[in-house]
Amino acid sequence: QLVESGGGLVQAGDSLRLSCKISGRAFTSHVMAWFRRAPGKEREFVAAIRWSRDSTFYSDSVKGRFTISKEKAENMVSLQMNNLKPEDTAVYSCGVGTRPSYRTGEYFRWGQGTQVTVSS
Repeated sequence: QLVESGGGLVQAGDSLRLSCKISGRAFTSHVMAWFRRAPGKEREFVAAIRWSRDSTFYSDSVKGRFTISKEKAENMVSLQMNNLKPEDTAVYSCGVGTRPSYRTGEYFRWGQGTQVTVSS
């Protein structure tokens, strides 16, 4: 089970930190990723991290502003979001996959999502 938290309403330029708590089975050989879905749009890839290695992956739209990290002791993956923009407004969800990919179909388990709203 994946449970996201940390969303909220912020102003442009502010920061937020999202967390994805993993419970139940361990995904030690998998990839954890954050996706987002803005109103009227398809779910899009944000960032991913290998659970067993330190390699990370980002979409061009968030590179340099967002940082994905893992806290193995907490069984948690986080997304630090800095310099937020109104276009970052979306429901953010974490997912588990077998390899890094921007395609949603590569991920087999999802959390319920957390809303991030950035006002201008």
